[in-house]
Amino acid sequence: MTALSCHIRKATPADQPRIHAIRMGVSENVLSDPSRVTDQEIAWYREQAVFLVADDGGEVVAFSCANHQTGLVWALFVDPAHEGRGHGRALLDAALERLKAVGHAQAHLSTGAGTRAERFYRRHGWRDMGRDLDGQIVFVRAL
Repeated sequence: MTALSCHIRKATPADQPRIHAIRMGVSENVLSDPSRVTDQEIAWYREQAVFLVADDGGEVVAFSCANHQTGLVWALFVDPAHEGRGHGRALLDAALERLKAVGHAQAHLSTGAGTRAERFYRRHGWRDMGRDLDGQIVFVRAL
């Protein structure tokens, strides 16, 4: 299936096991310490911020999170078995629309250098602003 056939919707608590499996199943941007992402932080994003999933035939295949207060795109991950089908782009577009709707003029994020994620963001109009203290590339994009 393509992103056109998937449904972008707000994440629910019932989605959490699948979201966790997707996050732990990626080969790039692997969490060095998974305990740093707490249940409380995930619950806050799900309840207060922009936490979206791509649901393809009843299965969550990707998710994104963005902080509506700061404009930070905190996460964008696609199940490796569903990559290349447009789910990431659809989720990112939906998250950016929501950030714009609450008044942000730009969004920002960081990702590893030399990754597919870096190439993805560059292809989709994100501007490289340099490195953060952890060596991640900081990107911004006007909304």
